[in-house]
Amino acid sequence: MRHAYVTLVTNADYAMGAEALVRSLKLSGTKADIVVLHTGGVTTETLRPLAGLGARLVEAELLPTSAAFNERHQRAKLHADAPFTKGNKPAFHTPLDNFAKLRLWLLTDYERVIFIDADALVLRNIDRLFSYPEFSAAPNVYESLADFHRLNSGVFVARPSEKTYGDMLAMLDRPGALWRRTDQTFLQAFFPDWHGLPVFFNMLQYVWFNLPELWDWKSVSVVHYQYEKPWEKDHPKAEKLRPLIDLWHAYHVGEGIPNIDWLENPARAA
Repeated sequence: MRHAYVTLVTNADYAMGAEALVRSLKLSGTKADIVVLHTGGVTTETLRPLAGLGARLVEAELLPTSAAFNERHQRAKLHADAPFTKGNKPAFHTPLDNFAKLRLWLLTDYERVIFIDADALVLRNIDRLFSYPEFSAAPNVYESLADFHRLNSGVFVARPSEKTYGDMLAMLDRPGALWRRTDQTFLQAFFPDWHGLPVFFNMLQYVWFNLPELWDWKSVSVVHYQYEKPWEKDHPKAEKLRPLIDLWHAYHVGEGIPNIDWLENPARAA
């Protein structure tokens, strides 16, 4: 049975993120393939470090969506209609690019894939998720337990299928369709009976200071740097997130990576 981890790189910033992610996957001991989908926004030179780490590079064009769909999902319009009030999205965030991750359903040489956003780290082996059903994802918990009803599309389990991909495109670009949180809103609508993973498989970084009692390094398998990115210099929440930012930089350079189980949990440190 062929399995793969898949991520998406749409610009040089996410290529930097993917370098840390791919290294973290390699260090987890997985034997699965690691696939980097990349759009036209990334140069060959920028992708070279990922190939050097053993990732399989697969070109992925943006989806063939209509002009009306593209206009509704432009950054300025989408952020004006549904502003982010909890944190800051960086300037390189381009909402339309997010939909390109749906192309992973065309990777039909794999029976199961685990998608992970490029702004994440895998801290321990999560290969067991390959046995989970489509569509499995963790809840979008980072502020309160009320967030459990929404999924977060930063980590999910999928089964590639050309039929599924075709069905997705038909639903995605229906007349007047607006997906306020892009792929995340769409995937929850497409898979309304999604299977919930424990939050530890997609621990959103804001849990660190909003719900510190939920953070346990002995359980956390994936850290997802939602909103501000760890490679951004002096972003507004940098000091609050300093231990997580330092961890990302250790994985990015491949040096000084700590034993995760020995790290101090935020609730205890406060």
